[in-house]
Amino acid sequence: MNRNLTRGPVARSMLLFALPMIAGNLLQQFYNVADTLIVGRVLGPDALAAVGASYTLMTFVTSILLGLCMGSGVLLSMLFGAGEEDALKTASVLSFGLIALLTVLIEGAALLLLDPILRLMQIPAEIYGMTRDYLQVIFIGIVFTFLYNYFAAWLRAIGNSAMPLVLLAVAAVLNVVLDLVFIIQGNMGVAGAAWATIIAQAVSAFGLALYTLLRAPLFRFSRRHLRFDRRILRQIASYSLLTCVQQSVMNFGILMIQGLVNSFGVTVIAAFAAAVKIDSFAYMPVQDFGNAFSTFIAQNTGAREGERIRRGLRAAILTAFLFCVVISVGVFVFAPQLMCIFVDPSETAIIAEGVRYLQIEGACYCGIGCLFLLYGLYRGLGRPGISVVLTVISLGTRVALAYLLAPIPAIGLPGIWWAIPIGWFLADAAGLLYYRRVSRQLLPGSPRPEKGR
Repeated sequence: MNRNLTRGPVARSMLLFALPMIAGNLLQQFYNVADTLIVGRVLGPDALAAVGASYTLMTFVTSILLGLCMGSGVLLSMLFGAGEEDALKTASVLSFGLIALLTVLIEGAALLLLDPILRLMQIPAEIYGMTRDYLQVIFIGIVFTFLYNYFAAWLRAIGNSAMPLVLLAVAAVLNVVLDLVFIIQGNMGVAGAAWATIIAQAVSAFGLALYTLLRAPLFRFSRRHLRFDRRILRQIASYSLLTCVQQSVMNFGILMIQGLVNSFGVTVIAAFAAAVKIDSFAYMPVQDFGNAFSTFIAQNTGAREGERIRRGLRAAILTAFLFCVVISVGVFVFAPQLMCIFVDPSETAIIAEGVRYLQIEGACYCGIGCLFLLYGLYRGLGRPGISVVLTVISLGTRVALAYLLAPIPAIGLPGIWWAIPIGWFLADAAGLLYYRRVSRQLLPGSPRPEKGR
């Protein structure tokens, strides 16, 4: 199931590699949607708001691990493309050890600082207890998030995007079954939804780790690979930490938006919770296509295939644009029906606010589609720092405008919703301008992995 992206038809290679990643992350979103749907329908609006308020903090914490794994995956892709098997194995050992250590520190900090963080997020008193119960369980399972994402990134680096999908499919089904058992029959409330999620994650994590150990020859090490290599460790730190910063900044901005949304009360929190789930589903395929595109770029950077990178960029832009146009129309037109999937139709105030959010965001998905491609391009070229800059532009604009516009009585909540796509388009403009200025330096002589920039 491994795919060498340095050979074969460009568009076909990218799409065949991307499709399992897209399906896999849609299933991963299904974890959260299952919680939202069952919690909203069975436990009511307050429980829905609690899970929704938890989502952005949970995403922020897990995004740190995701960024570390994605960053190491870029370096591993370059080494695989360059055919440097020994360096690939040494980098695998060092990256696993480094990210495992950071995972332990992150889990401890998240559990220790949970109450101060929730107070900072302005969680309303009526849902504070449920929010805390949900997040405490989720944070216990952070180690499973690390294991799954590390082995998924490793397999994707060598062109295997299918096996992570298989394990996620198993976990998604298990998650739904356990939700129904714990919430409806076990009467465990929102904590039951959290336990269902982390048990399902544990199954997918251990399953993927076992598959990699047994079926991936490149993950079989000898003693010479179990060594401290300062040069490789420096490369891992460069790629992983910068990608981690990019992911964390992105989700920290979303977390700050959640704090502002929370100040408008439970009805708005519930509307935002349901609408964000729909929003995430809508643009998730183009986000995953951007991640697959990053692996394509990284493998071809390692192989020094500059012309193939150019052709891949043209194919990726066309593919992402067509998808975004179709999904924008669908979300804009069917926003009321989509909201009713998560919220009882009698909750008209929640549905109305969610529809307003979705129609603003839904009209602008081409902006975020372009941004995901730019993130993937610069990561794959060994310039993750540029992705950080674009994220700061996007999120900085979003947060600044949201906090500036929301208090104005004539604007209010729509100011928060409009700030999001404005941030996308400003970051797109910056990323495209930079590419236009430096593309001749970046593409013809693609940087080798050891540069680590």
